Amino acid sequence: MSQKHIVRLEPVDIEFEVDEDETILDGAFRQGLMLMHGCKEGQCSACKSFLLDGEVDLDRYSTFALPDHELEEGWTLLCKAHALTDLEVELINYDEETLRDGVPLRTVRASVEAIESLTCDIRRLVVHVEEGEMPFRCGQYVDIRIPGTDEYRSFSMANLPSSDGRLEFMIKLYPGGRFSGLLADGGLQVGDELELRGPYGVFTLRETDRPLLFIGGGAGMAPILSLLRSMADQGVARPAVYYYGAREEQDLFHLDELRALAAALPNFRFVPALSDADWTGETGLITDVVDRCEVDVADVDAYLCGPPPMVDAATELLLRRGAPEAQIHFDKFTTTADAEENSPT
Repeated sequence: MSQKHIVRLEPVDIEFEVDEDETILDGAFRQGLMLMHGCKEGQCSACKSFLLDGEVDLDRYSTFALPDHELEEGWTLLCKAHALTDLEVELINYDEETLRDGVPLRTVRASVEAIESLTCDIRRLVVHVEEGEMPFRCGQYVDIRIPGTDEYRSFSMANLPSSDGRLEFMIKLYPGGRFSGLLADGGLQVGDELELRGPYGVFTLRETDRPLLFIGGGAGMAPILSLLRSMADQGVARPAVYYYGAREEQDLFHLDELRALAAALPNFRFVPALSDADWTGETGLITDVVDRCEVDVADVDAYLCGPPPMVDAATELLLRRGAPEAQIHFDKFTTTADAEENSPT
């Protein structure tokens, strides 16, 4: 039996127990502590923290995320670090409200209830959790195991948390995609079973008085729609605007619901933009549209979800326009070798 150790987090003054067989990040998730994270694969550095005291053993990771000189200085990646002793860890990137408001990790079985086309390359997948419900916070995601393998793909929930055990996803089809290909070629059918683990992610609505700026594209609508649905459900009156980028008009979807949300939320606007079409609405790359239409972004809470290049460009735009980095929220992900994005989009 492997040993257990105590991890103390500073400066938040939180202690929790981990097993040597699990990573520090997984130990925190198991106990409902939502530490900042991204890829969970040692590639993105979102969970990078400083080891104040104690010793860890690291699984394989990318030196892009943790260069050798940083490792020597005492930095570590919580998604790859196993405690060999009791530890004291200084968190660098954290949100204390989110950290303490996590949902304990679960692994569940679910059956496929529906697979529907939203656009030519985005599918709506609905599953039903067999063991009851999968608690989560709006904006979070789960890992879905690719049937017959030990690989997982991450997808955000688009629905509201409920007790009916149903989870709704929006999944982009990628050529050669190990999971999305099953949706494209009929390899996954209604009634099939899937294994899910989660919830993960810190793309959750912070309770502030600042206006909300949502920027998205493609299947990145899923977590933003979940947040908007929760705002309507709770009667949130904060000013909010959602810029959604697509190529052509046929790539837009859920327009009726977004119009209904605009009617239900008195201070909400939905602004679709097309980059490769002639129409009466906004045109151009979504970041250019935001730059052109938004006068002041220096004091907003921004939520970004979509293809990684879009998220990077939007982040650069907001920082250049004066938005504090702490008020720009997105889940940081990497891509898989077969070109299917390992991200909740």
